[in-house]
Amino acid sequence: MQQALNTIAIVEDDVKVCDFLTHEIKRHFTATKVVSFYKGEDALKFLLPNPVDIALFDINLPGKSGIACIRELKLQHPSMQMMVLTVLENAESVFEALKAGAVSYLLKTTPPDKIIAAIQEVRNGGAPMTGHIARKVIGTFHIHQEKHNTHLATLSRREKEILDLLGKGYQYKEIAEMLFISIETVRTHIRNIYEKLQVNSRIEALKKTGFI
Repeated sequence: MQQALNTIAIVEDDVKVCDFLTHEIKRHFTATKVVSFYKGEDALKFLLPNPVDIALFDINLPGKSGIACIRELKLQHPSMQMMVLTVLENAESVFEALKAGAVSYLLKTTPPDKIIAAIQEVRNGGAPMTGHIARKVIGTFHIHQEKHNTHLATLSRREKEILDLLGKGYQYKEIAEMLFISIETVRTHIRNIYEKLQVNSRIEALKKTGFI
């Protein structure tokens, strides 16, 4: 069941972008009130005492940044859903926005219909992201995992690949076919994995490296 969307705020310093988003949102959510702001300070002045259902923030705003605004509003209104629409796609901005309380991170290259669909998704409890932003988050998580798992760091790229496939339930023959190698080569890699990790089973190896 869809949740009611009564009010939405747009915080965007580009007047043309702000007006376009306002028009599109009003066109698709006819019963929804839209309020817009060009500066973070103006948005906070209104939104702190008057929370909305969803707030859509640019990051680069004159004065207080969108991330700073999200952080402040989330502390006061935890149920307010925060979305980011920005040109910034570096990992640092993504993670800072998510840590501040954003549930969605979209790039301004996102087509209008996808932005509307993302608002619908947030309205229904989802957390939409631009595709390669989501992959960046996953990739950074894997790098973080490897840096903090000394056992995983001892394995070669191929050994990690095989261990990942083992964790997904694939058998030796299937792994060999997927990686275009022989079953005996798979067995050799797995013996090396067990030896490096000092374990005796698939489950022990997966647990020790954080795959399960």
